[in-house]
Amino acid sequence: MLSKSIYYLRMRMLIPAYNPAISLSCFCMLLFLAACSKQQPVHFDVNEALDSFELAEGFQIEVVAHEPLIADPVAMEVDEFGRMYVVQMHGYPLDKSGSGSVKLLSDTDGDGVMDKSVTFADNLTLPNGIMRWKKGVIVTDAPNVLYFEDTDGDGKADRRDTLLTGFALSNPQHKVNTPIYGLDNWIYLANEPITAAKIYVDEFGDKGSEVRYANLKNGPVLPQNANGRCVRFNPDLQKLEMLSTAAQYSNAQDIWGRRFFGGNTNHIYHEVIQAPYLTRNKDLAVPSSNQTVSGYGMPADVYPITENAEHQIFTSVGVFTSACGVALYGGGLFPELFDRVAFVAEPVSNIVHAARLEDDGVSFKANRLYEKKEFLASKDSWFRPVNHYVGPDGALYVIDYHRRYIEHPEWMADDVVNSGTLYDGKEKGRIYRVSPTGTPNPEWTSKLRLGDLSNTELTGYLGHSNNWFRKNAQRLLVDRQDDGVVGLLSEIVTAGANPLGQLHAAWTLQGLGALTPGIVGSLLKSPVPELRENGILLGELMIREYPNEMAQALLSLKKDPNKRVRFQLLCTLGFLNTPEAGKAREQLLFENIGDSWMQIAALSAQNPDYERFLKQAISTFSPAIPSYRQLIERLASMQATGGDHTRIESLINHALHARDRHRGEWQSAILAGISRSSKGIDFKHADFDRVREGLLSAAVSHPYPEVLSASLHLLKQTGLPKGEKSDDMTRRSKALLQDTDAKAKDRLHALHFVSIEPNQANNPLYYGLLTPKEPISIQKEALKMLGENSGAEIAVYLKDHWQELSPQLRDAAVGIFLSSEERIRILLEALENRVIDPSTLNFYRQIYLMTLADETLRNKARGIFKDESKDQERKKVIESYKEALARKGDADNGMHVFQKNCSTCHQIGGRSGTAYGPDLGTIRNRRAESLLTDILDPALSIADGFDLWEITLVGGNTRQGVISTETPTTIALNIYGSEPEIISRQEIESVRALGVTIMPAGLESTITTQEMADLLAFLKRP
Repeated sequence: MLSKSIYYLRMRMLIPAYNPAISLSCFCMLLFLAACSKQQPVHFDVNEALDSFELAEGFQIEVVAHEPLIADPVAMEVDEFGRMYVVQMHGYPLDKSGSGSVKLLSDTDGDGVMDKSVTFADNLTLPNGIMRWKKGVIVTDAPNVLYFEDTDGDGKADRRDTLLTGFALSNPQHKVNTPIYGLDNWIYLANEPITAAKIYVDEFGDKGSEVRYANLKNGPVLPQNANGRCVRFNPDLQKLEMLSTAAQYSNAQDIWGRRFFGGNTNHIYHEVIQAPYLTRNKDLAVPSSNQTVSGYGMPADVYPITENAEHQIFTSVGVFTSACGVALYGGGLFPELFDRVAFVAEPVSNIVHAARLEDDGVSFKANRLYEKKEFLASKDSWFRPVNHYVGPDGALYVIDYHRRYIEHPEWMADDVVNSGTLYDGKEKGRIYRVSPTGTPNPEWTSKLRLGDLSNTELTGYLGHSNNWFRKNAQRLLVDRQDDGVVGLLSEIVTAGANPLGQLHAAWTLQGLGALTPGIVGSLLKSPVPELRENGILLGELMIREYPNEMAQALLSLKKDPNKRVRFQLLCTLGFLNTPEAGKAREQLLFENIGDSWMQIAALSAQNPDYERFLKQAISTFSPAIPSYRQLIERLASMQATGGDHTRIESLINHALHARDRHRGEWQSAILAGISRSSKGIDFKHADFDRVREGLLSAAVSHPYPEVLSASLHLLKQTGLPKGEKSDDMTRRSKALLQDTDAKAKDRLHALHFVSIEPNQANNPLYYGLLTPKEPISIQKEALKMLGENSGAEIAVYLKDHWQELSPQLRDAAVGIFLSSEERIRILLEALENRVIDPSTLNFYRQIYLMTLADETLRNKARGIFKDESKDQERKKVIESYKEALARKGDADNGMHVFQKNCSTCHQIGGRSGTAYGPDLGTIRNRRAESLLTDILDPALSIADGFDLWEITLVGGNTRQGVISTETPTTIALNIYGSEPEIISRQEIESVRALGVTIMPAGLESTITTQEMADLLAFLKRP
């Protein structure tokens, strides 16, 4: 028992003036702050901790648990008897010896502060989540999901069962976590793809195995590590499923059951469409099931007040870099403004952020609750909020891991890892209670007895103002399986007095197996749209048992005024194979065609009428609505996916021969859609002879430029038809190419035509176009053709003529060097001999060479690019450019510097460039000195989420890039210098993380000191 006289502190905190300092983003590929403070970080003892906080006006903060009762807390749960369970992850970052545990805390004197601690469970590896279930708790501890129960009442678990197993035990920041009890009576787990370890491979190189119930023979089985996606399971029903989403260390549902996640730089996103809808139609390729909801950037600015913060070289500062612990408030204690507020922890910046969710179509938009300040911020650099919990009293409980370092050594400087301070703070940890000013001490710590109530009494809590009571009353009722409360639950639903009570009563009935069409019908007729939305979900579960009754009830909502209700209806109708359902889907699609999510919902159906949809899209086509073209392209792609020759030929002919006032806009969309699906089409088949003839004619003389261009692009995939017409066109194109007086666009079109059929006999023609007199577009295309048609001789040519190549051609030339092992050998020789300066290759290219599969080539590349004096050289470069800080910069000139040097990879506020690296719209609050360091020495840091992956396709071809999004059926790969590519999982042989990111240096070779001053002025301009 611990005396609390010096620790029980209560303080009312008001918002002081904030200094809107420090905001960081990235620059020129990926730029991140690298400097560590030379001053000692500020750290506060527990009895001083409250003095370190700045808290939103109208709230107070107090300590409810702290060391030595707890240490290294990462998650908590309060059960129906007021017992607090706290998960302790002592092993982070490298200790896998089984030091993790769960503590059971209690308040013996009823003052609202915990004073007794018992070890409930131990011998855990790196536990990170907990949930009350049955008479015990579920704990996530990769590779397992465990169940602990105290059967003899001594406060210590004497039963330990493994529920699930197979999750990857990879980096502790990236493994299965945060079990929550869902509104639909399933248990939800956050999970994500492994992050490949490069340094701590032995500790965290595990990739997981098939995910399954540990002790259930012939049970459901998921792929390795569940394909890196979140999981839901129902042990009572022995069910196990993957979700459509991946998530890091966040797993939250709002009061209506919608799912939200967050991770590192993307602090909050919404799972818009669920896995069952995306997996039922294999023809539909969807790049993402999620929508980032931040309305103020991603990564968004944060506003820490930390004194002498100590950051590691791979840590971004001033923006979200470690977002976690997303919690949707539903406690009923805070002011009404907070009813739709999401709290997000940001341990690197020592803050708790608050964002308010507003409706935005079928998804949401998050807005800052406070401008240029945070809900909770600390001066203490050891304050590490990692999770939140809304308690039985409606207060927000903030879990403070309280460590000196929160970063993992995989992304830290070696001197820090070897300093002996890596585990500083491992004996500390705090849990804070945040409540409105004047809120009395919590009583649940000594008086809560929800678990002693009868089932009839529990039904009265289903409409409680605090979601904690609603959720736990539902869980207890479902667990007890008492049919005697079915009538009372049905009355709650049909009475309609309390929408939240109706919601939980209906889902409780579902959990009891007592749901009826009448109950669903009551929800579908509710004036509350969220109840109608949930009514559709419940009706979907009953379609097989009551097909006619449910179909009729669901179809009555096809003109519902609420867009999210219509979206859910469209998703659910995809399981109905009736003419009425098909007509309703068509109506919903075209009445909401401007919303891409509605398109996805309609096309995800088991049996969409592609031809009918396409005919309707063409007849109502409007160029002013971009979604029309998107829909037509999707429909054409989906129809072509199966490789049906007759259908594809019909589509192409329709596109080539139709004439209307839109002059080829929808026609070219059809051709583009077929081109998207070309990997699965055997265009060499004789059935396509007529198609090739038609495309050839269109590529030569079609009156609509968009169709002409799209036909030529598709011809490159189908190949030219055999015969005099192709030969004649080829001769004419070659003649046009050599006519330097002809228009450049016509010559480029001719070059594209000549290049359709690879032929080394054309190489002299291409070499002849590599002259400065030619337009750069023609030179680039000629160089591309040489790369495709030649062997090692093109690499020799490029090496010998390197000094004659313009900068734009050099980038393309390097790509050609990297296209085969033979050419790479020639490139490495040129780099070693300084025929080609190594700095010419951006860091992306260097990474490629330093991760080659061939050990000899890989080691040679590393020898070339590894420069022991690099740090000193970078420091000299930075010092030489400090003059730019004193100069007056011209922001308009700086815009041109940005466009020339950086816009190929970055945008500013969603504009003015390419969205490959992070958006720089949030960078203007950064100090100019820090920006200068980031620009000139970017390779000090690695941005999580921008690491490189290599995907090997069936057949042996590979792709390298950043995986931007994943769905159950596709991976979206952002490829440098190319359009993002959506790859079907059926085409993938393997996926491999390269463990590196893209961060070039050497900008000083392209801009002057004055241009640097101009660039800084532009970046800091609002």
